[in-house]
Amino acid sequence: MKVMKTLAATTALTVAAGAVAAEDMANELTLVSWGGAYQASQNKAYVEPYLAMNPGLTVIWDESSAEAVAKLRAMDEAKNVTWDLVDAVASDSMRLCDEGLAEELDHNAVLAAAPDGTSATDDFGDLIVSDCFVPQIVYSTTFGYRTDMVGAEMPTSVCDIFDTTKFPGKRSLQKRPIDNVEWALYCDGVAKDEIYDTLGTDEGVARAFAKLDTIKSDVVWWTAGAETPQLLADGEVVFGSTFNGRLFSAIAEQNQPIGMLWDMQSFDLDGWIMPANLPADRKARALDFLKFATDTQRLADQAAYISYGPARASSAPLVGKHAELGIDMAPHMPTDPDNSGNIHVYDYEWWADNRDDLNAKFEAWLAK
Repeated sequence: MKVMKTLAATTALTVAAGAVAAEDMANELTLVSWGGAYQASQNKAYVEPYLAMNPGLTVIWDESSAEAVAKLRAMDEAKNVTWDLVDAVASDSMRLCDEGLAEELDHNAVLAAAPDGTSATDDFGDLIVSDCFVPQIVYSTTFGYRTDMVGAEMPTSVCDIFDTTKFPGKRSLQKRPIDNVEWALYCDGVAKDEIYDTLGTDEGVARAFAKLDTIKSDVVWWTAGAETPQLLADGEVVFGSTFNGRLFSAIAEQNQPIGMLWDMQSFDLDGWIMPANLPADRKARALDFLKFATDTQRLADQAAYISYGPARASSAPLVGKHAELGIDMAPHMPTDPDNSGNIHVYDYEWWADNRDDLNAKFEAWLAK
């Protein structure tokens, strides 16, 4: 956890429901995110400018988003919620909303409209998948590979991950069932539009785990997004799944010998939720920051630091060059036509309904 101190400047402070005086807002804001290159992009794009506008405010970063559901449940049980805004994937936001642990929001009331007056709900469109969720980015989980370790022939299919004869060596996979079971079924011959029907049966789950069994002894399991880029950089794995922005950072910013495998990249959404029932001063501060951090310009600004697509339609035309490298960012987005010929569309509702059950089965499989 690290504390970001304020920068000097002043501004009028507002929330969508009306003006809120500075003295009525908390002077500390705890944000929960994922660490690494993604959190750094958030810090550059909207935390630093917000601090510059708000003297006397301290922002505290907590890098616990991977454990957000379990930790918020525990905080609620203990009646001691210390977080103000949590960066969460869509399915986790839906679970937290269903459990009453996240605040339901009137998106048009609490968020900024687009510059042309388009309402927030129209600007975000279908990406608002929960009443508690404010989208930030479209990203994908995909694979990187060491270009100097795979041999003369570069991998072209996600199913190359399961071919340890052609591509020997360790693979890193996220320590969760999501994505892994979908890729396993796809590479076992299940059509993309039948994956979730198949996973809805005991036989389908067993089939996915049986496919994963074929590489289980070669898998290094990760829980933090920064792990796979480091494992690849160190030559400890030949393939590794992670978030596309992490791979972009390793390739474009660090010049690592890593290639991107876009085939069957798994699209997902990431955004903010606000824990339910915050004290009035903390809620006012969280809403003020939320409105600022998710406006059209701020989401476009984030794309200058990491290759994730902004969730607002009005932000997309403002995406330009990388802030430091000066390269065009659009071709590095998961949504670019050259990268999205064969994608996996993540089913948020299915996972929100089945996550706890599949998590338990996955942990049991890991322990075997």
